[in-house]
Amino acid sequence: MGQASELSRTFGSVRKVYNLALAARSEAWSVRRERVGYGQTSAMLTAWKQTEELAYLAEVSSVPLQQALRHLQAAFVGFWAKRSKYPRFKSKRKSRASAEYTRSAFRYADGRLKLAK
Repeated sequence: MGQASELSRTFGSVRKVYNLALAARSEAWSVRRERVGYGQTSAMLTAWKQTEELAYLAEVSSVPLQQALRHLQAAFVGFWAKRSKYPRFKSKRKSRASAEYTRSAFRYADGRLKLAK
């Protein structure tokens, strides 16, 4: 049961970070005509983790949270290159629960998978 709840929390945190970053980037463009890149959203993530409201983000592995920001960056690159539509917010009900871990964030040994954090 512990693993299932940990994964569920990770999925929710990934969705929250993606939506927060999308909102911040959309606001920056609509208000100031300023493009916000991956580096700035990564710095925002660090700041979000230090707030009382979003402190739970620090309890899950940072790897899938950073990957969510990279996915958002790729979505914006496709949008600005006119290859895709504007990125949409992730919904709890309609979106598929997913989290991407890089190679350094997990280990597979003896038939068992060990995720970071």
